[in-house]
Amino acid sequence: MAVQGHGRGAAVATAVAGGLALGLLVTGCAELEPGDGSRDALGVGHGGVGRAVRTADEARPGGAVEALRGVPEALAAAGGARVRTVMETESGGTRLTIRGVGVYDFARPAGRLTVLVPEDARGDAEHRPITEVFTPGALYMRNRGAGVPADKWVRLDTGALADGDLLTSGATDPLAAAELLAGAREVAYTRDEGVDGAPVRHYWGKVDLAEAARRAPARDRAALAAAAKGFSSGTVAFDAFLDDAGRARVLRYRFSVAEEAERAARPSSGPSSPGAGGPMTVVSTVELTSYGFASDIRLPALADIYAGTVASPRK
Repeated sequence: MAVQGHGRGAAVATAVAGGLALGLLVTGCAELEPGDGSRDALGVGHGGVGRAVRTADEARPGGAVEALRGVPEALAAAGGARVRTVMETESGGTRLTIRGVGVYDFARPAGRLTVLVPEDARGDAEHRPITEVFTPGALYMRNRGAGVPADKWVRLDTGALADGDLLTSGATDPLAAAELLAGAREVAYTRDEGVDGAPVRHYWGKVDLAEAARRAPARDRAALAAAAKGFSSGTVAFDAFLDDAGRARVLRYRFSVAEEAERAARPSSGPSSPGAGGPMTVVSTVELTSYGFASDIRLPALADIYAGTVASPRK
């Protein structure tokens, strides 16, 4: 996957892809309106979309919010699943897509993804896949960061990340994506849609990050609380596609990063790009399939974790 163009847009996109400088990036985040273009981008919602219902389920008032808040429990009951992730960034005409594939055990909980990072801003091929392991409170990454030995892992405390690891690793932790729904508000839904042949209800609205953190299990609260403080708007737009068992089939969140944060993430020697003064849009999508899949996820041994300093790529 190639970065289209250079300058600060490419540099910032690379920072997101490599999980770098997010503490700076998220300080200027603003909300996007829910539902904007999401159905076309996901390839669902065609063939006749049912009437949208604002705030409440037709049959049971408040049922929409209740259904969204029940997603983590439904996932835990389902156990394992296969995961596909897509993170799309756009800034100043520069577009970049980061893809991941792996498995997640929601009952445990723990997950593993292989993420492919695009070329960096200089056009140098950086195609070594990054292996990521998610567990409550920690993110482990291998093949991440200059100077880290190939057989070592980098460990990050998700509660110490300014975005709570919603964007840092180039893929949103599927469990965190589900737990964000506890803060859903201004919800609308339609039931006449399908994902991979399965009927789903499509919900969209906004997530109140502080409310999501308050409702999260104690083991996951620190990361979501960090995100609530890190994103200046305090809300994030979402789309959620739930099947008849209440399990998420697709979760999609849309972020916007303000220009001042983008400048902070750009190397001081990097030139400006004409017309690159707008915010960077980041859209993170998690797709879940094959529920009940038995996964074998192992956490890195203490001896395999890198204890040195991780260098950031520079243009």
